[in-house]
Amino acid sequence: MKITCVIPAYNEEKNIVKVINNVRSFVNEIIVIDDGSKDNTFSAAHSAGAIAVRHIINRDQGAALRTGTQLALDRGADIIIHFDADDQFQATDIPEMIKPILENKADAVLGSRFLTKKSNLPKVKEYVIMPLARFINLLFFNIRLSDPQSGFRALSRESALNLKIENDGKAHCSEIIYKLFKNKNRVVEVPITVIYHHYGQKLSGGFQIIKDIIIQKLIN
Repeated sequence: MKITCVIPAYNEEKNIVKVINNVRSFVNEIIVIDDGSKDNTFSAAHSAGAIAVRHIINRDQGAALRTGTQLALDRGADIIIHFDADDQFQATDIPEMIKPILENKADAVLGSRFLTKKSNLPKVKEYVIMPLARFINLLFFNIRLSDPQSGFRALSRESALNLKIENDGKAHCSEIIYKLFKNKNRVVEVPITVIYHHYGQKLSGGFQIIKDIIIQKLIN
């Protein structure tokens, strides 16, 4: 059983080595997609032992995940984990994330910041962006999840093979959720802890995600 962790990274030179070292003991392979960084993210990831791939220009997180997921599949991954490069996810949550897949109880596992574990979400995210995203997912996709925008997920090989990520930007989270359910995957949520060292997403950015979600619904 080959477990591969895909990490999209943009200007994460200060964090990427720590993240790779934290994840290493829980997976068989780490793929870092340097999404057009202006710093030394690529060389730092490569030196830390990850398979490093570079986008020449910044194409955003959805595009980086598409590149990384396809490469993981090409390299024979049985389980693919999506993990952020900013040292906010906890690598110690990985065993719980992949357990339902290993036990054949799920095809895809989504990390949730709103279950039994506590994450220190910024107030605008917790009380404005997340409730709106939940409402949009329920209204347009008839999907009810506690966390509608988590970037920490685990996919079985079969679910990843059938998943085509088309949104290059931040709305890829909702696109992935929608397509996982559309493809009749068994989807479960697992509690995760996210530690926010900083928070750069403005309210306008949150509304852009909501706009992209609506557009995604209209074209599908």
